[in-house]
Amino acid sequence: MIQFGIEYKPVLAAMQRAANQMADKRPLMRSVAGIMMRAVEDNFEQQGRPAWVDLHPGTKLARAKEGTWPGKILQRSGQLASSMVRQSDSNTATVGTNKIYAAIQFLGGQTKPHVIRARNKRALSFGGIVVRQVKHPGSKIPARNALRMTPRDLRDIVEESQRFYNRAIASNGLASPPR
Repeated sequence: MIQFGIEYKPVLAAMQRAANQMADKRPLMRSVAGIMMRAVEDNFEQQGRPAWVDLHPGTKLARAKEGTWPGKILQRSGQLASSMVRQSDSNTATVGTNKIYAAIQFLGGQTKPHVIRARNKRALSFGGIVVRQVKHPGSKIPARNALRMTPRDLRDIVEESQRFYNRAIASNGLASPPR
């Protein structure tokens, strides 16, 4: 059997330095979290990619009465969009929110039936009908996933990963940087 090995110490040292740089993936994960955060911000700005299901006409009417319509879907007060945070460590990159209502807004679902009672007055009035309370059957909320990533976003992550590893190799003299 014929064997071939590298014993040239400068090459071995350069390979070890490159391997050490690649082992510390914190800079890469920080960049990936940034790409993910940009994707979420784009989703809120463009109201989905692809476009989210439009608001129910009753929701638009209620928002118009409170002065938040016309506006953007999932941005009545802006709290959900501004609550998004990114985090990263040496192995993970995440974007998320601590808002409890985010799950039903992003994934969709059915709210529980509940009773609506008058808060500031003794009764509620709907089209001339006056009642003390109303049994609401619950609302169907369509999925509007602000955490979705497009194929372009995923390609950006792959390209950033390739740049990270290519820089580690090139900075140790093992190859020329890609053009």
